[in-house]
Amino acid sequence: MTDERTGDRAAGRPGEDSGDRPDRPDRAHRRPPGVDDATVEAVGKVTEALEATERARGHLYSFHQMTGRSDLLLGEAVELLREAGHTGEAELLETEALGRNVIPGHWTFQIVEGYDSHYYKPFARLEELVRDRLTGGLKHLYEAEMKEARRTHGHPAHTARPDTAPPGD
Repeated sequence: MTDERTGDRAAGRPGEDSGDRPDRPDRAHRRPPGVDDATVEAVGKVTEALEATERARGHLYSFHQMTGRSDLLLGEAVELLREAGHTGEAELLETEALGRNVIPGHWTFQIVEGYDSHYYKPFARLEELVRDRLTGGLKHLYEAEMKEARRTHGHPAHTARPDTAPPGD
């Protein structure tokens, strides 16, 4: 329900005035007037998809760093083999594996750059555009409403906002 005085909608609590009361979500986490449940859910799903992409991107950076570390370790191993008199094996590894492309024409940094420019950045821009158009750019409305519905109102460990949490919580 919308508060006619402020235009605020009480997150998940029809008929309640959310205003700026500390026992309710802050304005950045309250549904704008006219935004329905289906829209909040759909925009939340778009954001959830982007968050999954963020995790995939993190794994891609781990792949990049771990592969780079592997190549550096292999370089050390090549030197140790050479020092131990195993020049044939050292030269084989140096020629066939050290500095090798991980896929044709690409080192891992090029994969990361391609992913960022071709997929991640456009998706992040589109997620923001959809949020801006449909929910006024507000983030995590679906989760904020879930929190409001699931928390125990009045319980000190279930406060609506960080600025109202009791000390030591």
